[in-house]
This record gives sequence, structure tokens and C-alpha cells, in this order.
Amino acid sequence: MKSIIKILFVLGTVCVALTQQSCGFYKFSGTSINPNVETFSVGFFENNASIVSPLLSQTITEKIKQKFISETNLSITEVEGDFTFSGTIVNYTVAPISAQSGDNASMNRLTIAVEVKLVSEKDKDSEFEQTFTNFQDFDAAENFSDVEDNLIEEISDMLVQSIFNKSAINW
Repeated sequence: MKSIIKILFVLGTVCVALTQQSCGFYKFSGTSINPNVETFSVGFFENNASIVSPLLSQTITEKIKQKFISETNLSITEVEGDFTFSGTIVNYTVAPISAQSGDNASMNRLTIAVEVKLVSEKDKDSEFEQTFTNFQDFDAAENFSDVEDNLIEEISDMLVQSIFNKSAINW
């Protein structure tokens, strides 16, 4: 019985050691950031959409910072990080998506689009400039101002995940 326990202990130790190891570009967290990249910075994402939600710029800017702080080993810096993110909110629209009888919409859609630019002096291959778009549908009977904050949170989370995937996981 003791020999079985010893074997299981050794196997468990080996498994833990293997999962803790990482090779140059791939970390156990799932990121594939170049090991030369040690810092990141995020510029304020200005809202240039035709409709401006007052907290959207701050929400997206802070969510990007928090995502990289919590899911990478990169250190945040105010300016000129090894990864430097900048961007603009270019679309914020509410539109009907399905009609009921009498031309009334039963569902509406909030769509948010963000242009993002990543510059990296230490990893030119990771650089990109891309527009990320996401949306959430909501019942047209609901007052938009009552659901707007929750919709912004959900859409921002999806946008930030897409930005993270593009820059840190290379999806």
C-alpha cells in the first residue's frame, strides 16, 4: 500500500511540475505573448460615436487594463509599454432587429464598435489595427436607460475578450 501511495505522489509531483513549466511563447495561462514583452500601456479610448454614452470610454479603457493585469504577467505602465494599446469607440447604436404586427419592434440591439491599435517595439509580429464589434439584444418593451448599463458591461466584456484574444493569444 505504501508503494502505491509513493507512486501516486511521484506521478502527481511530475504532473504538477509539467503543467508549471512553459516554453518561450506559451504560458500555462493560455497566453502566447513574446517573453521580451514585459509591460503594457493603455491610452484612453475616446468616444467618437455619433451617440456618446458618458461612461463607455472609461469602462473599456479600464476593462482592458484589468484583463491584462489579471491574465498576464505583464506590468502596467502609464505610457510607452512594450505593448501600447490605443483606440477609439466608433459606433454606439440602438436599432430594432425584429418586428411584431403593426411595425413595432419586439427586440432591439445595442451595438458597440471599437477601433484598436496595438504597437509593440519588442514584438512587431503582434502589432495590429482592427475594429472589434459586438452587440446585445434586449426586449423593445424595456426602457433602454434601465438596461443600458448592464448591456454596456456585457458588450464591453465581450469586446475586451476579443481584443485580448487577438493580442495575447493570437486568435
